[in-house]
Amino acid sequence: MSIIETEAALHVAHRDNHTHRDVNGGWLRPAVFGAMDGLVSNLALMTGVAGGSVSHQTIVITGLAGLAAGAFSMAAGEYTSVASQRELVQAELDVERRELRKHPQDEERELAALYESRGVDSALAREVAKQLSRDPEQALEIHAREELGIDPGDLPSPAVAAVSSFGSFALGALLPVLPYLLGATVLWPALLLALIGLFACGAIVARVTARTWWYSGIRQLALGGAAAGVTYVLGSLFGTAVG
Repeated sequence: MSIIETEAALHVAHRDNHTHRDVNGGWLRPAVFGAMDGLVSNLALMTGVAGGSVSHQTIVITGLAGLAAGAFSMAAGEYTSVASQRELVQAELDVERRELRKHPQDEERELAALYESRGVDSALAREVAKQLSRDPEQALEIHAREELGIDPGDLPSPAVAAVSSFGSFALGALLPVLPYLLGATVLWPALLLALIGLFACGAIVARVTARTWWYSGIRQLALGGAAAGVTYVLGSLFGTAVG
């Protein structure tokens, strides 16, 4: 086998074995955490009401109200948050765009100095900065990435964030309500399904962490179960006091 073929084979082997998990979580992280939020909050709300010895119809109405209120709240909050972040980024990009237009030489020297600070030779850094600065839009993109740490072409969408948050929260919040909608009249089927959902969410989260699936599942199960237990006790105490 020739040297070129050997190097090519080593490159392929390195590429195939040198992979990383998505540390940003992609769509998985916000979706799972949104569902987990809906599941824990609605389960705790329903167990708190159930602790007050109310009818199962009241528990169902409480669960559905909690689902709707939480999902709309999550969607509104996520939309506002992402939209505000996007507007701030756009404002900073406008500042950088004006600087590139008014002081192109200063911005070019600034970019060269940045590359020099990272170990690039002075002459090469100046040449790279000069070539990158020929296209104003490319220069803006480079400055945004190097100075602001953002990609102007990959800004988050407020609408997508709102819809995904609404859907994932509603899906999680639906789990403890579902047994009642299917005919259950006692709490334990809803509690059992919710606890299974908590374990499943925790196990899925392990895909974007360094923990094992069973550890993450048990941890989330314990946290969600503790929240449900506390609210049930508080509901019992408040129900007795009010009654």
